[in-house]
Amino acid sequence: QVQLVESGGGLVQPGGSLRLSCATSGFSFALYAMSWYRQAPGKERELVARISNTGTISNYADSVKGRFTISRDIAKNTVYLQMNSLKPDDTAVYYCNARGAIRGREYDYWGQGTQVTVSS
Repeated sequence: QVQLVESGGGLVQPGGSLRLSCATSGFSFALYAMSWYRQAPGKERELVARISNTGTISNYADSVKGRFTISRDIAKNTVYLQMNSLKPDDTAVYYCNARGAIRGREYDYWGQGTQVTVSS
């Protein structure tokens, strides 16, 4: 059974930091690119950051470049999102995503999301 379980969300003041974690199981973590998406109320879900299956390539939305860092620990089957200098516009539900192609078939898994609220 595939599971992606996010944690680390919460309420933080502007300028603060949070570290999100996504613990995974039930699939070959090392073969999948991992991403963080977010969705704010009334807005579409957007890609925040992505990291390749090897961890050597990462990409970020322009709005978070220089403030967020995505990383992965293959030994722990876990992906992280370090968020610094948080702004009220970062308020959203953050979702973990795993995407890969195995033997010509594409797989796409999602977590349940964790709420991040940036407010004074």
